[in-house]
Amino acid sequence: MRFIYSTCRYFVGILFIFSGGIKINDPIGTQIKLQEYFEVFSSDFTPIFEIFIPYALILSVLLCTLEIVIGFALLLNYKIQIVSKITLGLIIFFTFLTFYSAYFNKVTDCGCFGDAIKLTPWESFIKDIILLILSGAIFYIHPKLENKRGFLYIKFFDDKVIRNGVIISVTIICLLVSYTAINFLPFIDFRSYKIGNYIPELMEPSDELRYSYVMEKNDKIYEFDTYPQDNSYNFVELKLLNPEAEPKITDYNLWNDEGDYTKESFLGNKLFLIVHDFQNLDVEENKIDQFISKIKNLENGINFWVETIIVTSSDENTVNSFKEKYGIDNKIVYGDATVLKTIIRSNPGFFLMRNGTVKGKWHFNSFPEPKEILRGVNITI
Repeated sequence: MRFIYSTCRYFVGILFIFSGGIKINDPIGTQIKLQEYFEVFSSDFTPIFEIFIPYALILSVLLCTLEIVIGFALLLNYKIQIVSKITLGLIIFFTFLTFYSAYFNKVTDCGCFGDAIKLTPWESFIKDIILLILSGAIFYIHPKLENKRGFLYIKFFDDKVIRNGVIISVTIICLLVSYTAINFLPFIDFRSYKIGNYIPELMEPSDELRYSYVMEKNDKIYEFDTYPQDNSYNFVELKLLNPEAEPKITDYNLWNDEGDYTKESFLGNKLFLIVHDFQNLDVEENKIDQFISKIKNLENGINFWVETIIVTSSDENTVNSFKEKYGIDNKIVYGDATVLKTIIRSNPGFFLMRNGTVKGKWHFNSFPEPKEILRGVNITI
């Protein structure tokens, strides 16, 4: 019993720390995922879930921190009576979410491991079923153990002061990490738009995509390598046989008044000032004039070598009003809001490319100097 109890505790604890650690690195990514869930639930259940949308970032930080703290508490066997209940409750809740997403095909990526590891809805559900069994075992076995320490415990952590210190320290570190990631950028970029990636290559499949044809006849399902000539078969779906070969980027698309701008965005040195939404800038309103002035000074320092372009998902009227108010005359390019938020977790933020390769990313709080931009595209002056 002690061995089973400790094995379950260590496994769930390590997985919680791993999962929470990946997400605390990028709280805005978890915020976007929570907003997606709240929108789905407000549509499918009750509009009351819309109340939580503005607080998604706070909930993201709290949830990621709680996940990591619980993970350490399980490893330390810390206040296990309470922790085992919280763990079981969370897993039951997550199991419901992943089942609902998988069965009704509502949220195709649960975000369990952020952008580092992508799981299908059903893979997420199976993972939570396993965790449900293990957390249930922790909850059930613990009260029956005479030796509450379990198996393979570390005597050093028997001291109450040390245990409390570890939990408090972990909580503070999590909050500091999340604060830094939100106000600058994630420490580790797991997304396809990270520095060094060649975007055009990631938009192509890594191998020839192979498909099979799923057909139905007389209430039986058949699968063929080529489309059957027999008209008695009814088409069901086209099944991808090697999904690992799919392009890593499928939704990168930019356009302007002249038409598609996607291919042109890969030509030469381009510094994109990405603005998710002009009406909800993270820059304080009384500091926008100062920010625009810094952008113009930056342009003057790089103008000959790097073209500065504004990319946004805002509508044309909003963009024109902003340009007129602040005297901006940059080229404007439009993109999908979700893609822009994936490229950079900053509104506004800077995204530097040289011939399609990502050379730099900056949060507006880490405003780049002209020398940084030029160094990024291998120009020295």
